[in-house]
Amino acid sequence: MSFHEIRFPASLSFGSVGGPERRTDVVTLANGFEERNTPWAHARRRYDAGVGLRSLDDIETLIAFFEARQGQIYGFRWKDWSDFKSARPTAEVDFRDQLIAQGDGAQTVFQLLKTYRSGEAIYQRPITKPVSGTARLGLGQEELQEGIDFDLDTATGQVTLSHPPEQGIEVVAGFEFDVPVRFDTDKILTSVASFQAGEVPNVPVVEVRV
Repeated sequence: MSFHEIRFPASLSFGSVGGPERRTDVVTLANGFEERNTPWAHARRRYDAGVGLRSLDDIETLIAFFEARQGQIYGFRWKDWSDFKSARPTAEVDFRDQLIAQGDGAQTVFQLLKTYRSGEAIYQRPITKPVSGTARLGLGQEELQEGIDFDLDTATGQVTLSHPPEQGIEVVAGFEFDVPVRFDTDKILTSVASFQAGEVPNVPVVEVRV
């Protein structure tokens, strides 16, 4: 897939509108009951990059970024300010934030995950674009050292341990992460006059599978 490992300017994504989208097929039966199914295992997020623009310089930055990605051709990283780390929004990242696996004595490669809980229901989201330098990993209550005990591929979110964890030991992690996205349009319509009057262009951005 065509993807550039570069983040959309965080100062422009701040204040943007967006969030997760699900696809649900709802069939109403003859007796009035419903059957609900989804073809998607994971949500797809959408954002509007135009909302974060605040000056004419911001427009120039947006256009340069858009042209460098050739519109919808190349994906890029996006910071979702409402959901960008393993910890709660007001907390610091800790290596015990997320349980990503349990050791079996053989496996050494693990995918970063973020678990969302509500009541007894959980959803595990694969994290494929961790932010370099933010990842912390541990086995049980012991923190590991990156570059010595483990290596992280920031393009895939896969962690490789130097030794397989023992059977049953918890593999835990903390991290910040970006969302892999692309522009969902091949054009950006701007007007200096309308922007100065308080209007901003619509710049849709959509998550991509990587």
